[in-house]
Amino acid sequence: MQPGLRARLAGLFGEEPTSSAALGGGDVGDAARVELADGRSVFVKTRAGSPADFFTAEARGLVWLGAADGAPTPDVLNVDDVCLVLQWLEPGRPSRPAAERFGRDLAATHAAGADCFGAEQDGYIGRQSLPNDPLSTWVDFYAQRRIEPYLRAAHDRGNIEPADVRAVQELLARLSDLAGPVEAPARLHGDLWSGNVLWLAGQRCALIDPAAHGGHRETDLAMLALFGLPHLDTVLAVYDEAASLADGWRRRVPLHQLHPLLVHAVTHGPSYGVAAGSAARAALAA
Repeated sequence: MQPGLRARLAGLFGEEPTSSAALGGGDVGDAARVELADGRSVFVKTRAGSPADFFTAEARGLVWLGAADGAPTPDVLNVDDVCLVLQWLEPGRPSRPAAERFGRDLAATHAAGADCFGAEQDGYIGRQSLPNDPLSTWVDFYAQRRIEPYLRAAHDRGNIEPADVRAVQELLARLSDLAGPVEAPARLHGDLWSGNVLWLAGQRCALIDPAAHGGHRETDLAMLALFGLPHLDTVLAVYDEAASLADGWRRRVPLHQLHPLLVHAVTHGPSYGVAAGSAARAALAA
């Protein structure tokens, strides 16, 4: 642990930490489990050269999601421009009972709602900035704040082919027809791939690393499917029982996966540009 961080934690908790262990699993920053002198453990995340609001945006999202009284989030113990310190949550193993509880919890989180499509402040998704300036409809928000910025960035980096750009543009032109029934803004995690679902000891799941905003609840569900979540069918079935999904939601999965695929095209290369084009075509054909 860096001496400056050790001193910072000592000032926060009254005594220097006794030990720390690096944790893997992320490509955005460094994370560690830190043991305090009083026997408690905390989770500490750092990122060299991070923007000044990087960790405050994450902390703000965790608090907002946690206030929904649905899926739990770790308590924020301290945040500044250098690090984020969170309550340690003991990991468990994926299980059907935990998946059932997560389906109900996620439905409750979404149902807590949001004031708008977007958020009062911009945020981050991974290392990328995330524009959140509100718009009055989800169609406008998804097009202007989620698809168009990342389509431009992927194109500028040469990570998406012209034919795939055209497919995405065709989808944007038809987005109102493809979006399904109008819904009120849901309280979204916003980056809900399987790595941001923490399976806990005690048969429950917590939400971590959010890109929180008001959006369409099908976006979170589609993201869960993008990289594979254990017991996903159970999660979706229980969610649908708790908060019925609109007809045709399964056909709209590629539409809602388009944003994260474009983000990955920006950050991870042309293979995701191809995947984005395929998702656009699938959404158009649905």
